[in-house]
Amino acid sequence: MKKIDIKSFTLEELTHELKEQGLAGFRARQIYQWIHEKLADSFDDMTNLSKELRKTLSETYELITLQIVDVRISEVDQTRKYLFQLPDGHVIESVLMKYQYGYSVCISSQVGCRMGCRFCASTLEGLERNLRPSEMLDQIYQIQKSLGQRISHVVVMGSGEPLDNYENLLRFLFLLTNENGLNISQRNITVSTCGIEPNIRKLAQEHLQITLALSLHAPNDQVRKKLMPIANQYKLEDILDACQEYFKETGRRVTFEYSLVRGINDNLEEAKQLTALLKHSHGHVNLIPVNPIRERDYVQSGQKEIQAFKLYLEKNGIHVTIRREMGRDIGGACGQLRKSYLEQKKEG
Repeated sequence: MKKIDIKSFTLEELTHELKEQGLAGFRARQIYQWIHEKLADSFDDMTNLSKELRKTLSETYELITLQIVDVRISEVDQTRKYLFQLPDGHVIESVLMKYQYGYSVCISSQVGCRMGCRFCASTLEGLERNLRPSEMLDQIYQIQKSLGQRISHVVVMGSGEPLDNYENLLRFLFLLTNENGLNISQRNITVSTCGIEPNIRKLAQEHLQITLALSLHAPNDQVRKKLMPIANQYKLEDILDACQEYFKETGRRVTFEYSLVRGINDNLEEAKQLTALLKHSHGHVNLIPVNPIRERDYVQSGQKEIQAFKLYLEKNGIHVTIRREMGRDIGGACGQLRKSYLEQKKEG
């Protein structure tokens, strides 16, 4: 019999489930607290439950726990990159970053990715499968335990396209922000998408207070199609209209991620086009010096071009920052650690 994923239950669902098993309702709160507050790795850790009950739980339910395969720590900025093994043997990665405001974790939402963005290592092996809510949560839980510090911010911007795993993402967000769990503020969570327009509109209707980040990377459809295959399916005009809807429904301004690639999207003509595109967007542009991967021939823009691009946007009323590069010496780009691990495994 296939075991049930207990970590993906809400408290209400767990209460109902255990009552169906003939257990008292208060047990659900005890177990939920062990899973989502005390971050127990096994039912045996739940010491205020009887041995008999722990045995019964372990026979019926699966308590998803990720195993840390590798941790890389940057000598430059102490960024940590984690490689986790899932119960089925697949591997995913997460990144821990320290800021003045606290610790932020960037997590994966899928094993691999099918979006095919040209500058991203996550997509090189294609999509294996979606992550369950429990598997997204446990990346944060394991990092918090290994660090011994509270995680205050979460970014769903690692391997995978979160809005391609929509229902699991919503459940993950509910569990992460629930007062009976880590209770991380919705305002401290960012979800990134390459632009699945219908699901941006769906997300707007959820009326959450999370930050939506759009991987824009180009000021027009022609350039965007060179970088992102999703641009062949959804036009920028429609995607930006969906982002406006998100702002209207939630009051949360959208972040526009723009990776600067030398000779592709970094000249002042493109800065001019980007200004015209976003001048009424109620958003913020995050310029990202692209993190090169060896499988692609894209090169990071020079500092002169990056600063000129930023200055043009600022002079024309666009809110803009340059993202601080972190973890460059440990393969900081999405998917790099996982890909190198899979290559070594094949060779071994």
